[in-house]
Amino acid sequence: MKIYTKTGDKGKTRLYGGDIVSKTNLRVEAYGTMDELNSLLGVIIAEMKENKDGFKILEIIEECENIQQQLFDCGSDLATPGEQRPYKQTEEDVEWLENRIDEYMLQLPSLEFFIIPGGHKISGMFHQARTLTRRLERRIVAVIEGDEQINLIGLKYINRLSDYFFIISRRVNIKLGAAEILYKKSPKVFRSSK
Repeated sequence: MKIYTKTGDKGKTRLYGGDIVSKTNLRVEAYGTMDELNSLLGVIIAEMKENKDGFKILEIIEECENIQQQLFDCGSDLATPGEQRPYKQTEEDVEWLENRIDEYMLQLPSLEFFIIPGGHKISGMFHQARTLTRRLERRIVAVIEGDEQINLIGLKYINRLSDYFFIISRRVNIKLGAAEILYKKSPKVFRSSK
């Protein structure tokens, strides 16, 4: 089997089901951005595994490997116009992320100021993943606004995923002993809900 199809030679690609569309198609932009995010997450996982203190964040490594599988499902759904096959991503994926976020929030110090991405290198990489996830979210919304049918659970999942990456960036700093960088030119912007 050859890996190249030559369809791309004319700026086209094939969606699930056989439709041929431009590589600038909104759907292609969305699942291409998902692929970028999944690739970045692969780099972050490798960085965590190579870190001498990686054992301190083992649960995060395992969660991120699971997220890569879920992202692949999301991309597969995005590449499928209409409902030509059952969608892969389910509400269980969203609930799993929400449970992780809720559990970790209880373990973090209260947030009173905006945080500047940084601290530990891995934390900064999770902030990069967070911002790329927000871009993916915008791409998915553009597909919806283009009157394309998609798995709407994917949009919910991606929205929660950016929140997860924010929480994980904070958790990594704590676990690996790095200070969070606070935005200095602002009064307190978050109030305690307790």
